[in-house]
Amino acid sequence: MPRLHVAVLIALILTTAASRDAPGPNDFQNRTPEKQDASVTIAQNSPNRSAATQRRPPHLSKPRIPPVQQGQWTPEQTAILEPLERQGRLYNVFSTMANHPKLARDWLVFADYVLRRCTLPRRDREILILRIGWLCGAEYEWAQHTRIGKAVGLTDDDLAHIRQGPDAAGLSKHDRLLLKATDELHTDSFISDETWNALAETYDTKQMMDLVFAVGQYNLVSMALNSFGVQLDPGLEGFPK
Repeated sequence: MPRLHVAVLIALILTTAASRDAPGPNDFQNRTPEKQDASVTIAQNSPNRSAATQRRPPHLSKPRIPPVQQGQWTPEQTAILEPLERQGRLYNVFSTMANHPKLARDWLVFADYVLRRCTLPRRDREILILRIGWLCGAEYEWAQHTRIGKAVGLTDDDLAHIRQGPDAAGLSKHDRLLLKATDELHTDSFISDETWNALAETYDTKQMMDLVFAVGQYNLVSMALNSFGVQLDPGLEGFPK
């Protein structure tokens, strides 16, 4: 992949979402009209287990895989990190991933799709990402996407609902379904018939697929952030105390 293309993808992956994803008039309620029949009947539904009992992973106070240090970058790492450094966006997640440039380059292609080009409304996407980050105890993910989520219309009340889960009072029907789908994927690796068919009333087939892949992508990211010990960047706020 040409270096310029890689650099563009990386420079946009977090920051563009926050800057260009200003909420439009249709982002909060509109669903694409190109609806297909995404409903399906499965013989057995998975039980919806409460997320209140989820375990928090240990929090690492220092990285297991330190971010690569400027001045020691290889040419491959420079292609990834130099554009971000020029823009003042050299986040720890990228400096850490640059320890494995080939992995970072290819992962960022998919990450860019989920964050910037998937078919989900941007507010919906951030609800899913924040909920799976909360369930996985990924403080770095929560901190970055709180910032991005607020840029696309999430409020402090929305963030509180995301932490509380699908049983929170005051949720809209659609937001409740998003949280329930995320919880089911986290607990059972499966969306129940009830949740699937209710979401399919407003989501088309592509959106249903993107929902599963968005939750899966950020579940993967949570595993990496937690296991690598990626530390918060300056200015980011972690989980509420």
